[in-house]
Amino acid sequence: MLSMLQEATAGRERRAAGAWRGSGARFQSFSASLSCSRLRRVQALLNYSNKQKSDGILCILGIDSRYNEGCRELANYLLFDLYNQTNIDSDVTDLPEEVFDDVIILIKSESVHLYCNPINYNYLLPYMAYWKNLHLHCLTVKEYEDEELAEEFKITSFVNMVQDCCRIQVPYSFQGHVRSFDMFIVEKWPIVQAFALEGIGGGEFFTMKHEMFDASEELWQVYSSLDPVSLEVLITEDLVAFEKQWDSFFSNFDIENSSSILDLSEAQSGEPFRTYFSHGLITSQITEKSSLFSTHRQPFVLFGCHSIKENLNSYSFSFPSEGHLVRNTNNRGGTARHMVVQCSSPRGPLACSRTYFFGNTHVPYMSEDSNQQKNDDFLVLPQIYIAVVEAVLASIRCYVETPSIKIAKEIAEDVFLSTLDCYGLGHYKAILRSKLCFLIEAVNNHGTIISLESHSSKFHIKTASMTVYDIPDLTGGKGTLGSIVFSESFLESKIFLKEKDGTMSTDNNYIILSAIVPRYVSWMVEDAEVKLSEEVQQILKMKEHFLGTLLVGGDSAYIYSGSSVARPEEGKLLIFSEGIVFIHPRSGSMTISKNHMAALKYYDGNSPGVVGVLIIEYKKSLLPHLPIHLHSTSNCLMFALMPGSRIYKSFYAQVMSTWQKMGKSAIALKICQRDQLSEEQKQLHCNLEKVFEVQSRAKNEERSRLKQFSADMLGLDVFVQHFAVSSMSHEPVRRSDLPILLQQPSSFSSESDDQNKMVITIVAGLPGSYKEELCTYIVNLTQEHGRWSVYRQMLDNCEPFNYGQIHHFLSSVLEAQRNRTVRQSVYSRRKVRLLIVTPGYTDVIDVVQAIQLHPDPEVQSAFVIGAVTTCIDPQCSTMEHRLLFPKLLDQCSQGVVSNVVFTSLTSEQRHPLLVHLQKLIRAANPRTAFILAEKGAVTRNADIEMILSGSSFSEPFMLRTRYLMFPGWWNGKFRSGPIFPQMTQICIRFSCSLDKARFVTKCKALKNALKSSPFCGNIYHIRAQLKFSDSEKRFEICHNIQTNIFTAHPLEDGPSPPPLQGDGRLKRKPLGSFVVFIGCMLKEESLKDWLRQCARQKLVKKPLKTFETLTKQEIKNIHIKRHLELPPPGWFYNGNQFVNFFGEKSDYHPLMDTFIEEYLLEVNKDTEKHNAEVEKQESHDLFEP
Repeated sequence: MLSMLQEATAGRERRAAGAWRGSGARFQSFSASLSCSRLRRVQALLNYSNKQKSDGILCILGIDSRYNEGCRELANYLLFDLYNQTNIDSDVTDLPEEVFDDVIILIKSESVHLYCNPINYNYLLPYMAYWKNLHLHCLTVKEYEDEELAEEFKITSFVNMVQDCCRIQVPYSFQGHVRSFDMFIVEKWPIVQAFALEGIGGGEFFTMKHEMFDASEELWQVYSSLDPVSLEVLITEDLVAFEKQWDSFFSNFDIENSSSILDLSEAQSGEPFRTYFSHGLITSQITEKSSLFSTHRQPFVLFGCHSIKENLNSYSFSFPSEGHLVRNTNNRGGTARHMVVQCSSPRGPLACSRTYFFGNTHVPYMSEDSNQQKNDDFLVLPQIYIAVVEAVLASIRCYVETPSIKIAKEIAEDVFLSTLDCYGLGHYKAILRSKLCFLIEAVNNHGTIISLESHSSKFHIKTASMTVYDIPDLTGGKGTLGSIVFSESFLESKIFLKEKDGTMSTDNNYIILSAIVPRYVSWMVEDAEVKLSEEVQQILKMKEHFLGTLLVGGDSAYIYSGSSVARPEEGKLLIFSEGIVFIHPRSGSMTISKNHMAALKYYDGNSPGVVGVLIIEYKKSLLPHLPIHLHSTSNCLMFALMPGSRIYKSFYAQVMSTWQKMGKSAIALKICQRDQLSEEQKQLHCNLEKVFEVQSRAKNEERSRLKQFSADMLGLDVFVQHFAVSSMSHEPVRRSDLPILLQQPSSFSSESDDQNKMVITIVAGLPGSYKEELCTYIVNLTQEHGRWSVYRQMLDNCEPFNYGQIHHFLSSVLEAQRNRTVRQSVYSRRKVRLLIVTPGYTDVIDVVQAIQLHPDPEVQSAFVIGAVTTCIDPQCSTMEHRLLFPKLLDQCSQGVVSNVVFTSLTSEQRHPLLVHLQKLIRAANPRTAFILAEKGAVTRNADIEMILSGSSFSEPFMLRTRYLMFPGWWNGKFRSGPIFPQMTQICIRFSCSLDKARFVTKCKALKNALKSSPFCGNIYHIRAQLKFSDSEKRFEICHNIQTNIFTAHPLEDGPSPPPLQGDGRLKRKPLGSFVVFIGCMLKEESLKDWLRQCARQKLVKKPLKTFETLTKQEIKNIHIKRHLELPPPGWFYNGNQFVNFFGEKSDYHPLMDTFIEEYLLEVNKDTEKHNAEVEKQESHDLFEP
């Protein structure tokens, strides 16, 4: 172990830095609030599960669980794939596996215990430092060097974690590999076996003391709910793979010439989709007969009239058709006019279907004399398809707003039919109404359809689809043209809002993930179309033609319109004096003469780094010569010239001056500003900017993985911000705070209102953190600049924090402020500030919620929280090893606490304990300011200003973080959780004085009496007011057991105003003498016994001596003292012994009994005198009144 540790620690600093980078670099969407949200989702299983309630979920990694994959899966969910072998950082791979996997997590309903070692601690820290009520069981590096100690600590930590849990769940299986739960297999896990060890373990088998259950299936539902990181993975990994299949599909058509496309079969065309889907099923162990297999989500490619309803419903991707070709699937015989296509992710929720076309819907404009138009029968299917697309998109918008599948379906049908009217297809309405099939389905991350009624469906991908089956040929043909299909996969986001009038509303957003797949594509397949396109290009090579002279030719540009089926498409742009030509790689040539233009504009944002756009507002006469997917209601077409491109430079040099002059068509180019663009044009330009941004960004720029999809998925950036808020919680937010949450510019500012409010400064900290000293220091230092109203718990008050105390205090302060008379105007003009010192182990968020929830709206609006500062004494921050005192880390929470004041070790800034704490707190709250103030004495003016800031708490970042980290904080719905281990404060009153020497000695001895976990009976802090027997003065005592610092300050005699209690009431009875003990699970009787030993002890009676109670030494002393006295007659002393006339010998004097009696009389006389004095003394117990 030692050599292993040395190897692991050799590059610890380097790897630790890598771990910190990994937390941000691996996932762009990772955040502290998301980590806490995932933990809350798992904890919700313990609070709201349909099954019998459990006390905790146990996750053990590595050899200690025999490498259980279910536990690893849970750890990867909570720690964002830290233990995913495919994503593991290179800096982690050189760690021994047994060191990196040495982790135990126990998740309770409102807290979490985590065991780790000091090596993998550095990698875990960025993911768990901000977990609410985190109890970290970890040795220091020096302690970890002792292998035996490390193993014993792991076992005892495990025992302590589960000591108050009766029912424990375990993630036994991982997704896709279900195993029957066997608690005896769990009993064989090494760490669970060690539970039965005598002495360091629990002393009995784990499964005999704890009920075990499988949590796998419930956890899988949690994993399948999308959040910002899982959405990022879906987009950057799954969607990338999904897009590649479509790229392979398009390559089958794009690499062929027009005549070769005719010979493609359905089997050849759909091969990429089929391979992708079937391989995914194999790796997921799903077959076509499995209950998890959905037939209508399988991939397909069907041409022309072969796409009838019967074939669509009976289609099997395993048996595609080789005989149905593009050239033979028209209902009239000949070339198919369209194909229906669907691609589905076999192991995920992504799926979309499209209808693509063979043949153009436009005829290139050749000259004024040419009036060629496409036959109506070529336009029917594309027009119906566009109507379907409009219907599906409208239904998605409706569903997100309502959300009602019934209303969405009605909207879809209405939009479909009204769009048919717009295209002049009213005669199809009655026929197609009965052939419509509309559907919205929710799909989990494994491609399984779930009920839309399920509460969890909110965080799942949904698919909206519409199919028009068996469209009849009403233009002279027989039979059916086939079917039209279209579907999109989308994700919704819903934020619940509380309006000013108290009503509830929602703010909704959505993103269409499958928008990366082109909605409309057509290929030229007929020789006539190809020749016509080539003929246009040949005409344009002539010196003089209907478009005038060539200005710029053959350079790459993008064409775009506001149509729902359009997207920026690249092609070659040729600019002439009287028009332009755009050559599309699939649709061929498009000619736009100035005769068809109503207006010609150019916008470049007055910057060479902005995409230049040529905006053409065209006349309706252009529509026959423009592909149908570029038609828009605004009759606007946009060509994009990318900055730095050749055509961008040529446009300024060779086109702009020419086009700004009136030509034959009387159309001149107008340079416009942004405010002269329509909203649609602004949006189109913004989308083109995203295309340019994606193109110009370096491919190896990791943090832009999401950005590269923003060009195809419009509004992705906005949606990600919205989803980051909505996925955290169902709790509502205030309408006025929504712009800040979405990081949008807000027109409303509350700074002016806050200036008229009284500022509250909150100082938090554990007992003994010198928070009271900091409070006193601030008040004394700034009393000339304003008046202070201070709320802090009195020394003898042991009541736990409650909202009523704060409410009463605020009300009394406001009432006092209103009652000031005009005669006190000069005094009262000084600004009133409030300073609240949180009592005991109070969570800061509870104090914030108490202030927010004042029942009187006037009082609530009169105050504003300025800043929250937490005091920490590093020397008394841990209970043992690295286990922090309860609520210490929670008192440093980001979004609430702006400053952390370290009140000891300030002169030893590289002290390991201080460095460790600063690193931990920096991980928990990256933006907090660190202040060094020995025993609460702040020395820098800048630090004072930060502590007394009037706006720090209300900064946008703080407000947003608060909403995300503490859902429901503003309306009191957030639960801060219990204090564990249970800390108690007991106040013991008495009337007698104490012996100073005894009291100090016993206080100092408490440090050595501290016990390890479960810490029962440990005293950590003492505060008191009392008298000592050697003085008439009263003293205020403060003793910190861990630092062994004992302070005693004499209290000033004389009258003083009655102190303000924590509940705001005046307490007039004398305090007397008292001692407050703060510790873990203390008992009052034990504390009283301890105090009795600190008082002057009462004299006790001495027992009278008797012959039987004399010791041998006492008898010997009596003999030595009187053995030379004359013996009685008949005895003499021979020099060694006493002898009588009869020859009897004795070692002792013959009168020894007399000597003893005389001795006893003399000794007992003194004892009786002492006992008489004792009887005269009054007997009083320390706690008698």
